[in-house]
Amino acid sequence: MPSTPRSSKSLLQIIIIFSVMSLIILSVSRLGLSLWQADRVSDAQGWGYIFVQGLRVDFASVCWLWGIAALGTVIFSGEHLVGRAWVMILRLWLTLGLWVIIFLEASSPSFIAEYGFRPNRLYVEYLVYPKEVLSMLWAGRKAELILSAVITVGTLWGGWWFTGKLTQHVRYPKWYWRPVLAVIVIAVTVLGARSSLGHRPLNPSLVAFSDDPLINSLVLNSSFSLMFAIKQMDNEQDASKVYGKLADDKVINIVRRESGRPLSAFTSSTIPTLSFNQASYSGKPKNLVIILQESLGARFVGSLGGLPLTPNIDELSQQGWFFENLYATGTRSVRGIEAVTTGFTPTPARAVVKLGKSQTGFFTIADLLKQHGYTTQFIYGGESHFDNMRSFFLGNGFTDIVDQGDYKKPAFVASWGVSDEDLLFRADEEFSRMHKEGKPFFSLVFSSSNHDPYEFPDDRIELYEQPQYTMHNAVKYADYAVGEFFKKAKKSEYWKDTLFLIVADHDSRVGGAALIPVSRFRIPGLILGEGIEVKHDPRVVSQIDMAPTLVSLLGISDNYPMLGRDLTKVADSWPGRAMMQYDKNFGLLEGNKMTILQPELPPESVTYDFSTEKLTPTTLDEAQAETALGWALWGSLAYNKMLYRSENTEVKPTLSDLAIPEVSR
Repeated sequence: MPSTPRSSKSLLQIIIIFSVMSLIILSVSRLGLSLWQADRVSDAQGWGYIFVQGLRVDFASVCWLWGIAALGTVIFSGEHLVGRAWVMILRLWLTLGLWVIIFLEASSPSFIAEYGFRPNRLYVEYLVYPKEVLSMLWAGRKAELILSAVITVGTLWGGWWFTGKLTQHVRYPKWYWRPVLAVIVIAVTVLGARSSLGHRPLNPSLVAFSDDPLINSLVLNSSFSLMFAIKQMDNEQDASKVYGKLADDKVINIVRRESGRPLSAFTSSTIPTLSFNQASYSGKPKNLVIILQESLGARFVGSLGGLPLTPNIDELSQQGWFFENLYATGTRSVRGIEAVTTGFTPTPARAVVKLGKSQTGFFTIADLLKQHGYTTQFIYGGESHFDNMRSFFLGNGFTDIVDQGDYKKPAFVASWGVSDEDLLFRADEEFSRMHKEGKPFFSLVFSSSNHDPYEFPDDRIELYEQPQYTMHNAVKYADYAVGEFFKKAKKSEYWKDTLFLIVADHDSRVGGAALIPVSRFRIPGLILGEGIEVKHDPRVVSQIDMAPTLVSLLGISDNYPMLGRDLTKVADSWPGRAMMQYDKNFGLLEGNKMTILQPELPPESVTYDFSTEKLTPTTLDEAQAETALGWALWGSLAYNKMLYRSENTEVKPTLSDLAIPEVSR
């Protein structure tokens, strides 16, 4: 039997050769794109960051692309029939993988020129319309279309030829080495693909650093960007497939009517809910601080009839506008962020913070205030990439982010980041600095101490119960940190010019036998600041009402798409309205009357007893049921057709998004 030639290679070596080739191709492409956009890269001070983090993304992509192929090679390669078949499979795998990388990078400049960032979900959405897309490309982009064909043919032919040359003489590992190699391959693949030892694996938010979406996308490669976008599409459940259908114009007319605004206020035919809103306050623009409290349900707040765990918030509730019946829109932090910062209504899909189409060009109050000269900021004690917050914020109006890595000597670090004391004391420093700069500022401050495993510093509070690290003790500590912050804030120079909202994102561990456990959606909300009338407001209100009310109190009169009520202009006799998303169930509460929508079931109407917190079935209120369906469908309609944006936001929709319904004025 002839000996194996000296030039022979193992199949693993061939995979490594293709991996190195891929890393070089991706780096060269990133360099070319960065040089093309050199001014924007320089403005973001991103030259070093883009290439260091870019290599990290590329290595993770290679692990995803060829890690399983490497493991299959260890297991199946050999002189036998299966081994020979595996060589053909591997050649095909390597050739197609190389083509995907080269084709996507080659098409990136055209996509960036059209949309402003690397290929994402729009890239695959066009595949639904091959005839229209090919006609469009042939009419306006013949050169790109021909080049794409040349690249495809050249890469597939070249890749197949090259893999054939490399696999002419192959040597295989001995049987006793295979378990060792398998363990090594699995370890490298998993660790490389995750590229993180933190709570979440590598994602675009983890490497985002700029408020320029294009610059953030340059850190990625186009294969990673596209695959992540496709994965996100799984989270975009359409409410009409869950609850039933209404015509789009009917949905829009319902939410316009229920917003309480006159039809004459709506100012756009392409952004159906865009309306002009006159502020109730006039004068020097105020700063805005939203302190978003993690998992602080009403059942923990003494002034709302809950446990005696919040003496500081209870005391502050006597100094401002305190909402006694404020309801969260959901049960997750991202849902609370969605409602409070964008005023967007809840859907059965995941919150827009985590979805692909809303990563840029989506309305937030940060973007609105930025247009009015505000500095916009997010302050967090943990890792801001968690739940995709960093990417969403930087893409939608926030210009500055402070997170765990920015605290030099925190007093206490827990599983979720620095303590609420560290967070709020840093916030005080930031507010003082920004106040001295003379520009108005908006800052969203998000706490984390009241989160399982409920870790907080010793000797700060008198414990409510033993042992120390329990939910109730963590609530009491979070309240303590709020109290200490406001002691500082009231002595500061920024106090007299600043409006504060203390509000929870959601309750903790929401559950119950009811279709919607209404009492577990009730949360505290308090607006504080000079000139704010002291009152306890008994009306039913929603998290989506907070942003319009705050904008009005800041003195900002402008067009925006939010549908929540400006509570400074609503009569005290208004019974109120709140909407709640509990898994796939959607509830609309108006006064004490509620209609609940469930997947593939008829709606149910109930009455809610605020004292006993019980739901009692009643005859179906068909009018309220239709209103509930309109609210439930609006979020999906607005997201899918990219209708929730500012007046001056340019959005290039896909072909399926162009059918924006005509609505009555």
